[in-house]
Amino acid sequence: MGEGVDPTQMCRGLVAKVAQSEQLSAITDPDLLALFEDWLEELEAEVLELLKARGPLDDKALAESLGLSCRGATFLLSKLGREGKLSAQGLIDIKKSPRQENY
Repeated sequence: MGEGVDPTQMCRGLVAKVAQSEQLSAITDPDLLALFEDWLEELEAEVLELLKARGPLDDKALAESLGLSCRGATFLLSKLGREGKLSAQGLIDIKKSPRQENY
């Protein structure tokens, strides 16, 4: 054969991914998830307060202001934009962020 997909290798990869997923779900603590969600809500509120105080910021400026990675800032801006929390307040236009297209 030599070409195409090796079904045996594909099955092994799938089994490995399922095993990894089961391992991750086994260590996921509902209390830890709740803490993460609380932290994320606080971070979102901090982003909104910063945008209200300083006006529109792109992901790079937001990252520098809050000590986040650009990717983290992009995630937060996108999430807040999808939820209508940015456009509703006229804080920023996500689609105009020059770094947005990289993520």
